[in-house]
Amino acid sequence: MNQPVVVRAEKVKKLYRMGTVEVLALAGVDLTISRGEFVSIMGPSGCGKSTLMHILGCLDRPSEGKVLLDEVNIGGLDDNRLAAIRNRKVGFVFQTFNLLPKLNAIENVELPLIYAGTNFEARRKKAAELLEMVGLKERMFHKPSELSGGQSQRVAIARALANDPSIILADEPTGNLDSKSGEEIIYLFNELNQAGATLIIVTHDQEIASRSRRIVRLKDGLVVADEVIRP
Repeated sequence: MNQPVVVRAEKVKKLYRMGTVEVLALAGVDLTISRGEFVSIMGPSGCGKSTLMHILGCLDRPSEGKVLLDEVNIGGLDDNRLAAIRNRKVGFVFQTFNLLPKLNAIENVELPLIYAGTNFEARRKKAAELLEMVGLKERMFHKPSELSGGQSQRVAIARALANDPSIILADEPTGNLDSKSGEEIIYLFNELNQAGATLIIVTHDQEIASRSRRIVRLKDGLVVADEVIRP
């Protein structure tokens, strides 16, 4: 049975103006991602990978075309509604982890739940469950400076899952990790996907992309290949 579409980009263009210079980062992208997919977005530097991720994740708006997230056109939303949808429906995992250094692991995971208005008891319980799920039960009260890179990325993944998002977007999630830690993160992503999570990873690493189930390749701001490598 076909799964419902989570996010759809239709003829998406993104034009950046830097002084008198115009840069067309996306030149008309069409892309549909259904619930439960695990998709890698690949391409050379400057091809528009991160721009596309930012637009799919409601961090930016297209200059032309439209993006629908759970059938809501995000292009026409004001900043407050866009931020609310982003917090509720999108989980982000970044190469640099983006953890707040003064907060411990469980407090970092709680942040999206605080923004969503979840009470302390409920958010503490949920954050603890998520940290246990990613294998950090014993490190909940450690600050980022007391964690390894792989552990920090696991905290970031737990934080991304906090509001049960429609999609998880990961931008070069293993880029700052050694090969063993990177392998553990990709294994965790596969486990999350098998449990039903919808994952989109931006990567330049063919080996990492091959662990997903579908590879979308960008070049010069356009999709030039879209291949299902594993059903």
